[in-house]
Amino acid sequence: MLVLIRGAGDLASGIALRLIRSGFYVIMTDIAMPTSIRRTVAFSEAIRLRHCLVEGVEARLAPSPEEALSLIKEDVIPVLVDPDCACLPALGPDVLVDAILAKKNLGTRITDAPVVIGVGPGFTAGENCNAVVETMRGHTLGRAIYSGSALPNTNIPGLIGGFAGERVLRAPADGTFTAAREIGDMVSAGDTVGYVAGEPMRSTIGGVLRGLLADGTETKRGMKSGDVDPRGDITCCYTSSDKALAVGGGVLEAILHLTGVVESYGK
Repeated sequence: MLVLIRGAGDLASGIALRLIRSGFYVIMTDIAMPTSIRRTVAFSEAIRLRHCLVEGVEARLAPSPEEALSLIKEDVIPVLVDPDCACLPALGPDVLVDAILAKKNLGTRITDAPVVIGVGPGFTAGENCNAVVETMRGHTLGRAIYSGSALPNTNIPGLIGGFAGERVLRAPADGTFTAAREIGDMVSAGDTVGYVAGEPMRSTIGGVLRGLLADGTETKRGMKSGDVDPRGDITCCYTSSDKALAVGGGVLEAILHLTGVVESYGK
C-alpha cells in the first residue's frame, strides 16, 4: 500500500517512520528550501543534502514521480520537491496524508485519494479529509478523529522540561540565517547560536540545542529558527519525538481503520 505524505519536517517524518516500519511504501513531498529546525530527524534534509538517515531509515531526493516509484522498491523513502502535490496523478497513492502543519488546509481535498488524512488544525473529517489526527499536546495527542476537527492552534509550544515558549528561538530580523552553533551543542541562557542580518539570535534558556535552521536559510523576523531542550539529553536530538511518534500512531490507526485492513485479517 502506497502512502503519500505532504510535508517532510520532523512531525511528518515521525509519521513516515511509523508507516514504513509497519510495511507501507512511503513517498514524501516538501518545498524546495525546507525550513525544518529539527533537521537531524527530518526527511526534508534529503532535499538539501540529496540523502539523509533518520533512525536508520534512508531517504533520497527523487527527481521525478517515476524515480520515486522506483526507489520505494529499495526500502528507501523518496522525497520530491513538490509543494503543490502535482505528483498526485502520476503516483496514484492509496492514502494521502497532509502533514504540512500550516495550521490551515493548503489545498488537500477528500477526493485526492481513496483515503485522505489531515494532520492538525485546518481539517475536518467528512469535509476535506476522511480522518484528522490531533497534534495538540495533552490528553488527545495522536487521537484519530473520524467526525469533527482537530483543536485550534494556540501558538503556544508544548511544555517540555518545565518550559514552553521560552525554548523556541526566533529570528531577530529579516534576512539570511548564519549558524554559530550546531544541533547537539549544549548552550546556556544568553549564548549566541546564530545571526540574522548581523543581529544575534540568543538562547533564552540552558539545555541542548535540539533544532536549528540550516545555514543560509532566508528568514523573517519572529520566524521559528531554533529549539532548546532544557532536559539536556543529547540523544533527543537524533531520535523522533514522543509527539511525532504519537501522531504517527494516530495516522497508522486511521489508515488501518479506513482501509479495512483490520477487518480483513480479523481481530
